[in-house]
Amino acid sequence: MKPPFQIAVFVSGSGTNLQALLDRFSLSSTAGPRVSRVVASRPGIGAIARAEQAGVPWSVLPAGVDSDSLAEAMLNELELAGADLLVLAGFLKLIPEPVVRAHRGRILNIHPALLPAFGGPGMYGRRVHEAVLQSGARISGATVHIVDEQYDHGPIVAQWPVPVLEHDDPETLAARVLEVEHRLLPEVVDAFAAGDLTTDPAGRPKWNRTLFRDERFVLVPSKS
Repeated sequence: MKPPFQIAVFVSGSGTNLQALLDRFSLSSTAGPRVSRVVASRPGIGAIARAEQAGVPWSVLPAGVDSDSLAEAMLNELELAGADLLVLAGFLKLIPEPVVRAHRGRILNIHPALLPAFGGPGMYGRRVHEAVLQSGARISGATVHIVDEQYDHGPIVAQWPVPVLEHDDPETLAARVLEVEHRLLPEVVDAFAAGDLTTDPAGRPKWNRTLFRDERFVLVPSKS
C-alpha cells in the first residue's frame, strides 16, 4: 500500500488556515493526505492549541539563531514529518535558501491578496488589507504560490478574487478574503497530493486538470 501523503505546516499565529487543513486532512487518515506535523515560529500561539486538539505532533523553532541554524532546524522538522509538502499557513519568517533548495517546488504559501500586488517584506495581516484599501483597488483575494528565496515571489499556483466594497475597512475585507483562503488552500494541497498539480525541477507549477471547475469557485458576494 502506498504510504499517506505527509503535509507539514509552518505557522506563526492563530492558525485558522491550519484548522482548514486539519479539518480536511486528518491524521487518522490511513490512505489519504494528512497533516503529520505542525511547526510554530514562536511558543504560545493559537495554532499550537489547534494542533494539540487534533492530536498532531508539534514543535517550536529555536529563537534568536542565525539563518544556517534556523535552516538546519527546519530541515530536521521536515525530516521528522516525512514531509511530501510544506505549507506555510500564516508563517511570517523567510524560508532560508537551504530549505528552499532541498524542497524546491514542494513549499506552498497562501497570501491574503492577489499577488504580485500587495506582497513582499512586511506585507502580512492587516497591513495587506490596509494597503489594498488605500490603493483604491476594487478587487482583492487570496493567492497560493510556490515559495522561493524571496517573500511572496514564487510562481503563482491559484488565486481566488473577492470584491472590495465601498464600506469596507481592513477587518471586513480581511474576513472576506479569509473565507476564500480557507477554501482555496485545502483544494490546492489536495490537488498537489493527488498529482493534479505538479512542479518541474525549477519549481514551476503545472495544472493537470482545471481547479476552477464548478460552482464552488465564484466571486464571493457581499454579505451586507
